[in-house]
Order: sequence, then structure tokens, then C-alpha cells
Amino acid sequence: MSAKPTAVVLLSGGLDSATVLAMALDDGFDVAAISFSYGQRHDGELAAAGRLAARPGVIRHVIAELDLRVYGGSALTDDIEVPKGRDVDAPGDEIPITYVPARNTIFLSHALALAEVTGARDIFIGVNALDYSGYPDCRPDYIAAFERMANLATKAGIEGTAPVRLRTPLMELTKAGIIKRGLALGVDYSRTLSCYDPPDGDVLVHCGACDACQLRRKGFAEADVADPTTYTAG
Repeated sequence: MSAKPTAVVLLSGGLDSATVLAMALDDGFDVAAISFSYGQRHDGELAAAGRLAARPGVIRHVIAELDLRVYGGSALTDDIEVPKGRDVDAPGDEIPITYVPARNTIFLSHALALAEVTGARDIFIGVNALDYSGYPDCRPDYIAAFERMANLATKAGIEGTAPVRLRTPLMELTKAGIIKRGLALGVDYSRTLSCYDPPDGDVLVHCGACDACQLRRKGFAEADVADPTTYTAG
């Protein structure tokens, strides 16, 4: 039996979550990873998550089955076109249509349940406040509020035996900084999927024009390292 502490890592299969997984392992944790099949149009990310979770140190990989399509309201779960070619350097004040209502709240609640049953006190999530698309549930004040709530809503939090900590190691990193950190930890980004609208039937090819693809391109360019991604546009 491992003497290492366990951490829960939200693992989407994208660039950011792959980096967070590597960071949690490097910090000395065994990892219980959790991914979500939530009706997303880019469900090829689950195959990427499975590849990432196959590495040593990942002791459990849970895929939670949800269906956020019943609510709609997002280009990732509804019959709404994914925006292409937006200026990600000047995203504006509007929350983009690729925001999935309450997604991180739902995901973190499931991660919290997994933490309770595995005895984990640390939950890692790859949110970022710099190179991101403007989602409200990626901000530091949201994460702090959820952590406070989590410690009011769990047996360990109330008993004070193992207060929950939300770990956001990418929060203040640029996409280039995330990539550099991941490469230093041996992350193979060719095995990840970031695209919101990948070509049908090919989970390793990116559209090249959605916000996620543009931020990915920008990150590799600014990190001055080769981008291993195949894009269909640009």
C-alpha cells in the first residue's frame, strides 16, 4: 500500500489538465483522476484523458457520466456554432458562448465526493486567470468561495480532520509558462486535445480557429518551442 497522500485531479484531457496532473505527481501525490462525459461536442477529450491517466502514480480514473445538454446554453453542449477566429488577446467583457453554465461548480462537487471516499484533502484543477477565455468559474475569488463551501459541506471539513484544499497551480501562469512547466515535467502535449470543435472522427486533430486552439497556438509560440499539434485551419 502506498504511503503517499492521495490528491484528486480534474482531468479533461487538454493541455492544462495534463500539466496539472504532472504537477500533482511531481508534488508527491498518488492521483485519483476524474473526467466527465457531459454531452460535450468535443468528447474526444475523454480518449486523451484516458491516455494521460495511464501513467504511473494514477491509482484511479473515474469518468462521471452527466448530461449537461438538458440545460443547453453553451456552444459545447447545444446546437450553437462554436465561435472561430475571435481575438483572444482582446476578449472583451462578454462571457463567450463556449462557457458551460455552472460547469466547474458541478465538476468540483463530483471531485469533492471522490476526495471524500479516497481520503484526499487536495483537489487540483487547471483553472487560469491569465490566458483564458473569460469564464467566471475560473477566477481566484470563485475558487476561494468554493473551498470555503467545501469545508462546510464535508465530514472531514466539519470534524477538522482533513480540511479540503483546492489547488490551482496554473492560476497565475501564462499559457507559455504552463507549457514550459509541463515540458520540464515530461508532458507529451501531442497526446492532449484542447479543441472545442475537432474534426469528426479524429480526436488528435484541432480545428485551429476556436478560442482554445488559438490560446494553444499562442502558448507554444510564446514559449518558443515546437507545437506538436495538427491544425486544420491557419
